Amino acid sequence: MSDLFSALGAGEPDEAGDEPGRSRPGAPLAVRMRPRTVDEVVGQRHLLHPGSPLRTLAEGATGAGRGAGPSSLILYGPPGTGKTTLAHVIARGPGRTFVELSAISSGVKDVRAVMDQALTDRDLYGRTTVLFLDEIHRFNKAQQDALLPGVENRWVVLVAATTENPSFSVVAPLLSRSLVLTLKPLTDADIGGLLDRAVADERGLGGTVSLSAEAREYLVRMAQGDARRALTTLEASAGVALDRSAPAADGAGGDGVPEVTVEDAAQAMDRAVLRYDKAGDQHYDVISAFIKSIRGSDVDAALHYLARMLEAGEDPRFIARRLIISASEDIGMADPTALQTAVAAAQAVQLIGMPEGRLVLAEAVVHLATAPKSNASYTAINEAVADVRAGRSGEVPPHLRDAHYPGAAALGHGRGYVYSHDAPHGVARQQYAPDPLVGRDYYRPTRNGVERTLGDRVQGLRSIIRGTPPPARPAPASGAGASPSADTATDAAAGDAGRD
Repeated sequence: MSDLFSALGAGEPDEAGDEPGRSRPGAPLAVRMRPRTVDEVVGQRHLLHPGSPLRTLAEGATGAGRGAGPSSLILYGPPGTGKTTLAHVIARGPGRTFVELSAISSGVKDVRAVMDQALTDRDLYGRTTVLFLDEIHRFNKAQQDALLPGVENRWVVLVAATTENPSFSVVAPLLSRSLVLTLKPLTDADIGGLLDRAVADERGLGGTVSLSAEAREYLVRMAQGDARRALTTLEASAGVALDRSAPAADGAGGDGVPEVTVEDAAQAMDRAVLRYDKAGDQHYDVISAFIKSIRGSDVDAALHYLARMLEAGEDPRFIARRLIISASEDIGMADPTALQTAVAAAQAVQLIGMPEGRLVLAEAVVHLATAPKSNASYTAINEAVADVRAGRSGEVPPHLRDAHYPGAAALGHGRGYVYSHDAPHGVARQQYAPDPLVGRDYYRPTRNGVERTLGDRVQGLRSIIRGTPPPARPAPASGAGASPSADTATDAAAGDAGRD
C-alpha cells in the first residue's frame, strides 16, 4: 500500500515543507502556476462565490471523524477549465491527504486500496483523504460501483473530473451521492490575466521575458478558453524568445528582458500568424467574404474562409449563426433543406464543441454553397415591412376577424368567411389582404431549385383566391419534344448555381 501512495505522491511535502501537491521547479508552467487558494483560481465565479458549496469545501473544516464531512464532487466541463486545479485547492485544506488516480490507467484494485488506506487514515490519524479521479467517464459500471462505499461512508472526499455529461457517463448511485458542478470555458479576460500572472510570478517565468500586446492577444485567441493550452503555449513561446535573444544576452547587457513577439508564439505553435481581430476589421471582412462566397456558390473559397476563421480562434457558434442567416437570406425556398442543415449544424457545434465541430460546419458550408440560390423570401418580407412602415396596412377584413367572443357576431365578425377545407382543392376564392393591399405580390419565386415548381403553384393559388384568370404558361423551349423533366434536369445542372 505504501508503494502505491509513494508512486502517487500522496501526502508528500515539497522541499519547503508546504502542503501536498505543491509543484516542483522543473514542472510544466501550467503545473507551477496551479493556484494555491480559492482566491487565486481564475474564472468559475459562478461556483466560487461566498457560501457556495465549492468554496465551503475548499475552505471549510476537514470533516474528519465520524461526523458530517465534506460532500463529494463531480466536476463537468471542457478541458483546461480548472477541474484538476480545483481538486488540488480542495486538497490543501488542513488535515487532508491528496491521492490522484486516472481512470485511464487505474482499476478496481487501485480504488479499493485507496479506500482501505483512507479509512485507516481517518480512524487512526483523523485525516480526510481527497481522492481526485480524472476522466471518470472512462470507468465502467463495476469500477464506478467500487467508489460507492467510500463516498457514501465519507471515507474519502471524491473529486471526479469528466468532459462528458455525467448524466450519461456516471452511474446513478454515484450521481445521487455527489454534487455535480458545471465548469465554463474561461473568458478572454480570464486567460489574459492568467498569462500576465504567469509572466511575472516567480513560480512562472519570473519576469525573464515580457509579452508584447500582439502576442498576448494571439495566445488568448488561440487558447479558446483553455487555461492549460494558454500556459503551455506561453512557455513554448518564451523558450523561442529566449533562444532568439541568446547571442545578445552574451554581449554587454542589452536593453532588458527578451520580448515574446507574435512571431515567437506562431513559431512555438508551428502555425502561421493570422492577422485576425475578433472585434475589428478582420473579423468583419472575413465573415463578409465568407457569406458572399456562399452566396456566389464558390464552395472552395467558402471553405477557405471557414478554415481561416477557425484557425484564428473565431467562436464557432458565431459562424453557425451566420450560416443560419445565409440559409434563409440567400437560399430560401430554392432548397428548404438548407435551413434545416444550418440549424442542425449550430446545435451540433453546441453539443460537441471543437475541434470536431469544424467537420459539422464544413458539411453545412458545402451544402449551402452548392445549393440553388434564391432571395425571394428575403425580398418578400422586406417589401412587406416597407409597406407596413409606410402606413399601407388597412383594416382586417370583417369576415377574417375573431368571431368567438360574445357580441362578435353583432359586429359582423366572421360573416361571409369561407372555410378553405370546404372548397375544391382546399383553396377558396376570398379576400385575405386588407383593402389597400389587394393584388399586391410580395413573394416572387425564382426559377431556381425547388422554386421552379413552386412558382407555378403560387400563381395558381393567387388566381383561385383572387378570382383572376390563371397566367399563361410560357412556351416550351426550342427543340420539339423536350419534356419538362429534361428541361428541369438541364436547368438544374446549368442554371441553379446562379442567382436571378
